[in-house]
Amino acid sequence: MKRTTLIIGLAALLLAGCTGEKAETEHAREAQKVAAAALPAAEEQKAPAFYEGYPASPQVTDDRLLQQPGGTIRDSRGEAELLKNGEKKQIKAGPVELTVHETKLFHYYPDYSLIDFYHAYTHETDFPVAKLFVEVTNTGDAPVNFGPVAVLETETGENKLWEDDIYLEELGGEIAPGETKKGSVGFILEDGTADHLTVRTSDVFDVKGEKLSRGEEFELRLGDGEEE
Repeated sequence: MKRTTLIIGLAALLLAGCTGEKAETEHAREAQKVAAAALPAAEEQKAPAFYEGYPASPQVTDDRLLQQPGGTIRDSRGEAELLKNGEKKQIKAGPVELTVHETKLFHYYPDYSLIDFYHAYTHETDFPVAKLFVEVTNTGDAPVNFGPVAVLETETGENKLWEDDIYLEELGGEIAPGETKKGSVGFILEDGTADHLTVRTSDVFDVKGEKLSRGEEFELRLGDGEEE
């Protein structure tokens, strides 16, 4: 009788233990589901629509998903940390329409394999970059020559010319009637604290080199949050 009672007692303890473990497991699974739901999935992040069809730069980290200041992104070309977002802007110079879809100031840590490329621009191994994503359209009925960023200046006194552009995407030059070019323009800065960028476009010329219209100058504000 005592033996039977002992066996029944052990069985009850085992059953209670299994039930408790099952409850704890169910509770843990539910907690994991809640935690996962609270975190944004990386695969749900989407690049802004204006990037559609744009190939990644071979020498600069792809920052299209880098939208929040303080965020970082890394790929085979290095790592970028977003410092500030900036304004969007649309301007017109003669028959040319220029849209600045995105303005960013980020700190860039290029991969070691790109050091030789960047030595042509700076002797620093990491540096701030002012970057614009632009779209240029010739709305006229004849080809023109135009550069979206001929000069870029900061209020901290830095001055960059079009040949300092690190993206090398040939957005300047001849644009056929109705043609649209889009891509990135970026410049290495010495100071990553700029709050304003002043951009001057080139003048607009015809294919014979005759000036059709003067270029435009405009300002882009930078901030710690979304564009102002």
